[in-house]
Amino acid sequence: MSSPAKSMKRPIHQPAAALPHAEASPGPVLVQTLADLRRCASTCKACDLWKAATQTVFGEGPARARVMFVGEQPGDQEDKSGHPFVGPAGRLLDEALVEAGIDRSEVYVTNIVKHFKWVAAQRGKRRIHKKPRQSEIDACRPWLDSELKVVKPQVLVCLGATAAQALLGKTFRVSLDGGAIISSALAPHVMATAHPASILRAPDPETRQKQRDNFVRDLRKVATLLASGDPPPPL
Repeated sequence: MSSPAKSMKRPIHQPAAALPHAEASPGPVLVQTLADLRRCASTCKACDLWKAATQTVFGEGPARARVMFVGEQPGDQEDKSGHPFVGPAGRLLDEALVEAGIDRSEVYVTNIVKHFKWVAAQRGKRRIHKKPRQSEIDACRPWLDSELKVVKPQVLVCLGATAAQALLGKTFRVSLDGGAIISSALAPHVMATAHPASILRAPDPETRQKQRDNFVRDLRKVATLLASGDPPPPL
């Protein structure tokens, strides 16, 4: 595995076409901070999801976060607020982090796709989540790659099948390989586990509690890794 960059301020040089801008600039895009990325992503039109979304929902958390959680896409409340993981699934994640002994303020949270993809409910005004297509995931991937380059997390956690398969390969199965610590070029330690939203969709309270317990168990493995003393990348 390559050694981390010596400075968080080191520019990440990418051709303008490599980052999905609304209007690509003629020269290289110099990305130095998460604020730079967030500003660029706010006008992203690399796929059509921006047309129905309220806004881009970029990742949030410390630039030096030791753990990064990656979900599928923002939901209805995230789309309206502009912040990731603030709806019911986000609240479940917050509760599970507390139980696992992980400080939420030291966690970076983001999604594979930065716009909410939805369809209208047959009745009422609800907006129903719709799984993104591979082309939409591919269009948004440069943003996540850039987040990883800036944050350089020690532990990367994929929440749910969409994130896991996008980052670890289409044959990856959370039901079979979830909870295992994987060696990867993405981060020193990588894990996939359930998405909190899938726990909320469990068919009955007993199943929901079992899935929640398994989720907390996986997060405790992350807490153990964070407590093992691996130093963060040098400034």
